[in-house]
Amino acid sequence: MNTRDQQTTLEQAARKRIKDSHALDSDADRLSHFYREWASSYDLDVGRDGYCGPMIVAELAGAVQTAYLASQRAAIAILDAGCGTGLVGVELERLGFRLIDGFDLSVEMAERARQTRVYRHVRGDVDLNERLSHHSSASYDITVSCGVFTLGHVRPDGLRELARVTRPNGFVIASTRKSYAVATSFEDEVQRLHDDGILVPAQRLNDGRYVAEEDAHYWVFQVPKKASAPTEELP
Repeated sequence: MNTRDQQTTLEQAARKRIKDSHALDSDADRLSHFYREWASSYDLDVGRDGYCGPMIVAELAGAVQTAYLASQRAAIAILDAGCGTGLVGVELERLGFRLIDGFDLSVEMAERARQTRVYRHVRGDVDLNERLSHHSSASYDITVSCGVFTLGHVRPDGLRELARVTRPNGFVIASTRKSYAVATSFEDEVQRLHDDGILVPAQRLNDGRYVAEEDAHYWVFQVPKKASAPTEELP
């Protein structure tokens, strides 16, 4: 087998593993087992598939900070939700962010992220399809999530928890594969969150580069400032 044939074989194997991950029905046990086996080769596989989502999501976080947040990047508290092996965190650190926390369902993937040394705290065994019980409300200026809202992984209503842990006037940035957005009616959930006053769509990049075989949409949401509770007038 020559070098080109070998490269083609590796790329095909990587795409098969990625495709297989989309058939896990958001089942936490199956996802954990799958990523336990995949963690050691994940970065190589997604690299072979031209995965550029982490760079784009991080660049969007940088643009949001520059345009809307007064604090310097080194003082911005940012959560990488579904951090995987830390690909987004590395890009965020490159752009000057320093207060980065992360979590992932897979303990093994989270350990890989921890080894990058760009995170303050990384927690494994955290399921975004459930309440984020270890994260307080209104804790982060920006929350990012790349490669998480994808088939077989996290349901669209996971956005509610990302909004909860983000501060009022803060931002949530997420990627969705085009196939996921269609199959899950992601825009319907976005509309519900908007109607409920939980998230306001601020920007959307349609059909952006993501992996070799499929584009993605990149979403920027703002968490609205909560209305002040009414006060009673003194007699």
